[in-house]
Amino acid sequence: MPSPSTVTAQPLRLGLKENAAQFLLLVVVNAFVGGLVGIERVVLPVIAERSFGLASHTAILSFLVSFGLVKACSNLMAGRVSETIGRKSVLVTGWLFGLPVPLLIGFAPSWGWIVFANVLLGVNQGLCWSTTVIMKIDLVGPRRRGLAMGLNEASGYLAVSLAAFGAGALAPALGLRLAPMWLGETLAVAGLILSLLLVHETLPFSRLEAALGSTQAGAPSFWHVFRHTSWGDRSLFAVCQAGLVNNLNDALAWGLLPLFFAANGLALSQISILSALYPATWGITQLGTGALSDVIGRKFLIASGMVIQGIAILLFVLGTGFSAWSAAAISLGVGTAMVYPTLLAAIGDLANPTWRATAVGVYRLWRDSGYAFGAILAGIIADQVGIRGAIAAVGVLTLFSGFIVAVTMRPGHPSAAQ
Repeated sequence: MPSPSTVTAQPLRLGLKENAAQFLLLVVVNAFVGGLVGIERVVLPVIAERSFGLASHTAILSFLVSFGLVKACSNLMAGRVSETIGRKSVLVTGWLFGLPVPLLIGFAPSWGWIVFANVLLGVNQGLCWSTTVIMKIDLVGPRRRGLAMGLNEASGYLAVSLAAFGAGALAPALGLRLAPMWLGETLAVAGLILSLLLVHETLPFSRLEAALGSTQAGAPSFWHVFRHTSWGDRSLFAVCQAGLVNNLNDALAWGLLPLFFAANGLALSQISILSALYPATWGITQLGTGALSDVIGRKFLIASGMVIQGIAILLFVLGTGFSAWSAAAISLGVGTAMVYPTLLAAIGDLANPTWRATAVGVYRLWRDSGYAFGAILAGIIADQVGIRGAIAAVGVLTLFSGFIVAVTMRPGHPSAAQ
């Protein structure tokens, strides 16, 4: 494996077109990353009830708590470590953690093993997804970050959608546990092979951008970047809290909505469609919203996207039946697409190239901790007042997050970013 300082025979050039082959390869790799987490989105809450007899919503969502906390910490580590040892090493390591996950889902003797599988999945997702984000930002340079993040997140969440639908569709033939196992193991092996053999190191591109456009003498300390990204800069604070709430409501969609649909009489095939419809809409729409943010700026898309998400979540409570919930799922996907790639592009705008990977890691720490907070909050509320009450509470919280972005984030345009 080449060291981060390896100099290639060809001179390095920043840009999407200039690095199209590696960029597209990373898009494919990220699709495998998304697919590995997608295998759980339909079947795992149903497995908890039918295979392990869990009745408490808090207990069922325990797998999301472990996943969210570990993924959040892995994001932070991935960003910082990749500044020193390089991006590719972190990516390959993440795939090694992902290999056992499908096997544990298939053969776990108790629910505790499923929770442990999601610890490993959290490491995999934190290291691999964060690294593919950072590597794409490295390659494209400052001009097309929104488009790059739209393509990255579109590939990941379209794969989430397809894997969720595939696991649900295969379950009647292969079983609730063997269907995600076979699908997931195929994705993990393919992702590891591609990352190990074909992906190139991109840290030199980040150093090139820093040398060309930055007047900063050196990278600040980790704790300085952590404080500055988390709350020291008001725009970065707005981005971090929006990311946290976005994944908080995604935890609801992942963990409680399948149970909500099942309790209201939908068949597993219908639940598979609804569970796939939301990330599919999200994934496809990101192809346009990421590029749009390069033109109109980041703030409007983030604030309005959070509001649309909040309204969509409330529609699950207000509507009834497959058609109404399909409309809500599509609306939730559109709102999320407006927010997700735009938040990452905003971090790329606001962070200096010398500490950008660390800032991405800090942002993704807060964003993916939303899975844990969401699972705990939704589980407790659902156990006390029912699933409908939990859905409504998360919808209101998401609306409030959009208001915070509107009043806190500085107006600006990516062309003015450093």
